[in-house]
Amino acid sequence: MIVVNSTNARIWSKLGTRGSFGAALLDAGTQNRNILAMSADLCNTSGLDRFRTAIPDRFINVGIAEQNMIGIASGLSAAGYVVFATSFSNFIALRSCEQVRHYLGYMNSNVKIVGLAAGFAMGMFGNTHYGVEDIAVMRAIPNLTIISPADSTETVKATLAAAELIGPVYLRLTGGMNNPIVFTEDYPFQIGKAIMIKKGSDIAIIATGSMVHYSLAAANLLGEHGVSATVINMHTIKPLDTEIIALVSQSAKLIVTVEEHSVIGGLGGAIAEYKTKIKNAPPQLIIGLRDEYGYAGDYPFMLDKNGLTSEKIAKTIMEQI
Repeated sequence: MIVVNSTNARIWSKLGTRGSFGAALLDAGTQNRNILAMSADLCNTSGLDRFRTAIPDRFINVGIAEQNMIGIASGLSAAGYVVFATSFSNFIALRSCEQVRHYLGYMNSNVKIVGLAAGFAMGMFGNTHYGVEDIAVMRAIPNLTIISPADSTETVKATLAAAELIGPVYLRLTGGMNNPIVFTEDYPFQIGKAIMIKKGSDIAIIATGSMVHYSLAAANLLGEHGVSATVINMHTIKPLDTEIIALVSQSAKLIVTVEEHSVIGGLGGAIAEYKTKIKNAPPQLIIGLRDEYGYAGDYPFMLDKNGLTSEKIAKTIMEQI
């Protein structure tokens, strides 16, 4: 049984979100004999090497055939298996979009698709491998739950929670190895329930995935300039925690959303859509990737180039204020 503590948080951080996902799935698969893992020729990259070694009869490598993998996963779920199907986020969300729509959304299959290396984690592989539109695409599919954990510890929590949830899930994993730590100790994790990490009085920063760490650091920088910021970890994009959005909208002078995703259709879009229902809602600043294709680079370079470091997030907010 996995234990969440500071020691394991450091270990999972070194493994990154993919390695911590693999550790969590092995634990879940040991407890539940109906859990089955699938890979589109990315076993080691998916963090599933230990799962394959320990439970080889419940690991299937379909090869480079993501669309076919979704169909197979749906069929296996109909036979009673809880299937985790893995590939890079751009392939499993975009290349397999029609299959996800039909077999998971429409048929409501109990399949968990895991989008690896979302955002810029693929580094020098470039735009063909960046998963920066996946939330927008997956969010439009009915019945699909979308989870974007803040760090490796939350990846463990999210994986275990997804295994228990009945229905299709898109688990979006951001960042690489030596993933920045947000959570060092155990804490309540509930799908669809955001977490207020820092309480402030001026603005509210709502972040998801890798950007939770950077937003916390940005909030500290803003504090040095006299701006008090609430920081919320919106780990579930769908269903969205509308209660916490309504709560912070009562007092915040500005709502800022931060995501390693396009500014179109992601977390920012989801919150903006809901805010149309709130009377006298505060203005919103959406921080994410511009609607364009840029040059490729390694992960830290791409975050900096796209204004997603803590310093640049704080600077963008200060300019807006």
